[in-house]
Amino acid sequence: MGLFGFGKKRAKRQAEEDVEDQKDESKDAEESTEKSDLTTEVDRDETAAEQDEAEQSGKGPWDSMDPEAPDTDEYLDIGALMLPFLQGSELRLKANSQTGDVLGATITYKSSSLELEPFAAPKSLGLWDEVRADLLKANPSCKEVDGVFGKELTLPVKVKGKNLLTRVVGVDGPRWMLRGIFSGPAAKGGKEKDVLDGYLADMVVVRGDEPLAPRDLVPMHAPITPNQRRGEAEDSESKDDEAAQIPGKPEGPFDSDQQTEVKTTLSRGPMFSEVR
Repeated sequence: MGLFGFGKKRAKRQAEEDVEDQKDESKDAEESTEKSDLTTEVDRDETAAEQDEAEQSGKGPWDSMDPEAPDTDEYLDIGALMLPFLQGSELRLKANSQTGDVLGATITYKSSSLELEPFAAPKSLGLWDEVRADLLKANPSCKEVDGVFGKELTLPVKVKGKNLLTRVVGVDGPRWMLRGIFSGPAAKGGKEKDVLDGYLADMVVVRGDEPLAPRDLVPMHAPITPNQRRGEAEDSESKDDEAAQIPGKPEGPFDSDQQTEVKTTLSRGPMFSEVR
């Protein structure tokens, strides 16, 4: 009887220990699952952040000094802007009628247009936040939204008695800000918006070294095509070659006689002692 009773107690105690072990294992499994879920969520957030950063860093418009900027050999040169080729598009320049200075460029694509204005900006700070705040303050109907290039504005404007929606985009670069105003279908969405967004992203800004006050337009000029640039480069090389060929210059290694001959071809100027 005593042995039997001891066996029952031991069996009961063993059963209780097994139950506790099962609870501990279940708890460990739950904690492991929670940690795994947390790690997965953190990894997912980090991956998404890396993707967003990669996408943002790969966006234009580009600065001409950026080593990752597109090759502009086949771009149209208008000074401050190097414009990519877009099939079916038209370029119109806005100029001062008195001075002839180019004040802006407009790209028309199907029923949409993109007006471009490059401005000088402070060296250490961007300009778009300030410009955007001014536009919001001056236009009660203007709204700030998130767009492809960051914060942008939707602004209704009245043209010939009709209210048209425009989309105002600003991009800050090194000492410059490029403002783009989209109108037509490109201000709302769809294929034309995607095309002109991509066009703006492929653009290259040439700020130059000229000292300019913030908000001054970066100088632009009449379009120069890739073929014209190549022709100018060839003409420049040809002139350099001609300049290198001095008329009457002896060929071969110089000896003393040849050096004397070259010297005597130079005209003698007045000496200081001859000036009275």
